[in-house]
Amino acid sequence: MAQKISPHEDIHCGYCGAEISGKLCVLRGKTYFCESCLLELPPLAAPTAEDSALYARFAEVLTQALDLREHETGLHSKRVACHTQILARRMTADPAWLHQIYWGALLHDIGKVGVPDAILLKQDALDGDEWDVMRRHPEDGHHLVRSLAGLHEAAELVFAHEERFDGSGYPRGLCGEEIPLGARLFAVIDTLDAITSDRSCRKARSFAAAREEIVSMAGKQFDPLAVEAFLAEEASLREMVALKCG
Repeated sequence: MAQKISPHEDIHCGYCGAEISGKLCVLRGKTYFCESCLLELPPLAAPTAEDSALYARFAEVLTQALDLREHETGLHSKRVACHTQILARRMTADPAWLHQIYWGALLHDIGKVGVPDAILLKQDALDGDEWDVMRRHPEDGHHLVRSLAGLHEAAELVFAHEERFDGSGYPRGLCGEEIPLGARLFAVIDTLDAITSDRSCRKARSFAAAREEIVSMAGKQFDPLAVEAFLAEEASLREMVALKCG
């Protein structure tokens, strides 16, 4: 319960140690916390399996809302998360790593919640100042996802999802294996989905057109290893794209 401590009492926050005498604070158990620190504390009880399922569904609904805001159709974020798994499973059967890749891909654009509509939905080319704002979304997304327990690698994918294999991406200009493997796999799938999906400014193009562009950018935009995985899984991905378009 929130309460105000008398200025005559010598009370300090049990988390940051700051003096909170005379200020509004919260008593949790036998310890007082200032309001800002209370927001940083984990819940009193560990989440149950039901809680975890609810959190997962909430994250999926949140990404659907972001897709709608950006006028995406067909559940873009969920789709690229599932399709990235196809490539990731060629690299490992480790369920923990695959879990990280799924959540990183699903939440890749979460940082765009801070991008104004005038920039996010602009049909014309962005100017310099607008690009500065847009280029912050991977870092903003990383900041959000890394605050979630157990999603460190997912947060790194979010941070690196706009990097390019040749170092020309953003926000850090990473190149080659400096880019987390999950982000390198995701980059191929994100391009596949972008090309084969309708956008407000253009109609979807064919899988063949996407394949041609992805192969041509191996070693430049894309990791050649990720492109090899894409080609090895071409049949499965073609079928999945056809189901989306159908």
